[in-house]
Amino acid sequence: MWLRRQGCLRPAGCGVEELRRRRREREAALRKARREQQLISKRLLRDDAPEEGEGGCVAVILGQAEIQQFLQLAQRGTEEKERGRALVSLRRGLQHPETQQTFIWLEGSMRTLVGLLTSNQALLQLEAARCLHELSHSEQSAVAEACLPATSYLLTYLSGHSSDFIELCLYTLGNLIVESEAVRRQLLPQGIVPALAACVQSPHVTVLEALGYALSQLLQAKEAPEKIIPSVLGSTLPQHMLQLLQPGPKLNFGVAVEFAWCLHYITCSQVNNALLITHGALSTLGLLLLDLAGAVQRTEDAGLELLACPVLRCLSNLLTEAAVGAVGEQMQLRDERVVAALFILLQFFLQKQPSLLPEGLWLLNNLTANSPSFCTSLLSLDLIEPLLQLLPVSNVVSVLVLTVLCNVAEKGPAYCQHLWPGPLLCSLLGTLAFSDTEVVGQSLELLQLLFLYRPEAAQAFLQQSGLQALERHEKEAQLQDRVHALQQTALHR
Repeated sequence: MWLRRQGCLRPAGCGVEELRRRRREREAALRKARREQQLISKRLLRDDAPEEGEGGCVAVILGQAEIQQFLQLAQRGTEEKERGRALVSLRRGLQHPETQQTFIWLEGSMRTLVGLLTSNQALLQLEAARCLHELSHSEQSAVAEACLPATSYLLTYLSGHSSDFIELCLYTLGNLIVESEAVRRQLLPQGIVPALAACVQSPHVTVLEALGYALSQLLQAKEAPEKIIPSVLGSTLPQHMLQLLQPGPKLNFGVAVEFAWCLHYITCSQVNNALLITHGALSTLGLLLLDLAGAVQRTEDAGLELLACPVLRCLSNLLTEAAVGAVGEQMQLRDERVVAALFILLQFFLQKQPSLLPEGLWLLNNLTANSPSFCTSLLSLDLIEPLLQLLPVSNVVSVLVLTVLCNVAEKGPAYCQHLWPGPLLCSLLGTLAFSDTEVVGQSLELLQLLFLYRPEAAQAFLQQSGLQALERHEKEAQLQDRVHALQQTALHR
């Protein structure tokens, strides 16, 4: 996730503007690394309950003859239930990669399956769609491309009346979209974005969650910034996504998670984040951040980080686009509430999910980078010491903590008065001893800003570092004396 940045020693004559320029360059590199990081997965809907007449039999690998037998029975059987059971058996066999490969290379197999998908019998349609869903879960791109003849029908069925069938079609399309560029090339001109936009008005939670998944898969495509995201932003999807992320009793956690990731992929593209801001994205996500902070105080549920992560990332990305003076107004929140909520989440991550600490700190960095009011909130809430306590977690966390402190220090003498006297110098003595050059370089940058605005801190730092050196030497001398005494004792035995 994080791109390592080259650390360097800062020349003594380096001014504040130069420090800001360097930090902006490093932050731009970090944002680029974050945009390049993608999360691709597939979903599998599978009812493990035994179907009627099957006796709960275990799925087996099917050969060509067996596949042909089941397809013929499904196509020409005398009873609908018998035909449906044949497709159930085929579906179970398609759970195996070996059967999938055999199926796609068997002449006429996909044509027959698509014919059953488009039949006028609901049971056969559903079981044929389930077979396609098993195929869509394959990790082989050849299997996904073999399903191409069915994709246009799956798209058409999104306008149907059965919520279960629509959900199945959405998950199947989502799996195929992420695997095959050929599938995306076919679906885009056929109107997949308008079709998805129509689904967002469904009253069914299961459909909305499946829609969020399919859309997130589409937004992760390498061609998304040029060919997909502009169409999504031009539709009604952004407004509906933000409505589904509004905190309140109607907020559904699963739906919110899916659409928060959709927003994350859109903001990472930087295609038109200003449009999202005009739709109230900062305000909605800011309120959701407060809601999440309240939720982690009320519950021990570790699943909350699934929503917290994309929300933090979206806010971080949007804040890079927002006008400096308008951030607080656009978020429609008091600075203290945002900062306090963020620190509640940081403490939650520290205990439950330390890997997400960088996400919260990256947002804190973007909040404080150009906003004196957020820096003031950090100081007025006495959060410098809790921030310093995060330094030992990891080198990545240390760099971000030090960067936030640099944001505060560069605001001038009044802000540096709150940084020193205090525990900061002692902590910096510790980080200067780190082996990571980036941590050391950021520590030196913070010291330079502090000494620039509080020259008397330099003398205190030298005295404190000298005292620590003396204490270290004393401990080493005491250790040597003890070792010498032990050696003498051993000699006289």
